[in-house]
Amino acid sequence: MDALAYTLFSTALGVGGVAWSGRGIVGVELPRSDERQTRARLLRRFAGARQAPPPPAVQSAIAAIVALLAGEASDLTAIVLDLDGLPEFDLSVYRIARTIPPGETLTYGEIATRLGRPHAAREVGRALGANPCPIVVPCHRVLGAGGKVGGFSAPGGVATKARLLSIEGARTSAAPMLFDDLPITVRSGGSV
Repeated sequence: MDALAYTLFSTALGVGGVAWSGRGIVGVELPRSDERQTRARLLRRFAGARQAPPPPAVQSAIAAIVALLAGEASDLTAIVLDLDGLPEFDLSVYRIARTIPPGETLTYGEIATRLGRPHAAREVGRALGANPCPIVVPCHRVLGAGGKVGGFSAPGGVATKARLLSIEGARTSAAPMLFDDLPITVRSGGSV
């Protein structure tokens, strides 16, 4: 692996972090309210990384992450990742997860089926739990059966996952939303 560098950045949710090599981003640290915690967690994951100004591609990735966390439409699929050395199954899961647009979700089982391994939902969950680049690989957009939020291994757990989904306007349950499936009656005079 190339020499690693990192930087911290402010978001609507707190201070996030990103680490990169010469080939792409190797890790993303979800925002925390305390900059010291973000730095310490990032350096635990990427020992020996040095703090540095981000190159243009990494700065663009940071801007896209910040925009997404502020509730703006932001496409992160062009961000180049360096996930060299990870298991091929995990990489396959991450490729599928990266195709899920903001505001949409898939289930662990749906990803397993897309991989041609319909009984591998637990393995999909394990791969997503080891995701080194949350947000960029949007593991928060993967739900349990029936649209249940399921687990989330990042700091804050399920509450963080639900908050990320809420920011993106995603539904987290198969239950109907208020006013779903209600008939609309038009009265004379054109009023509803």
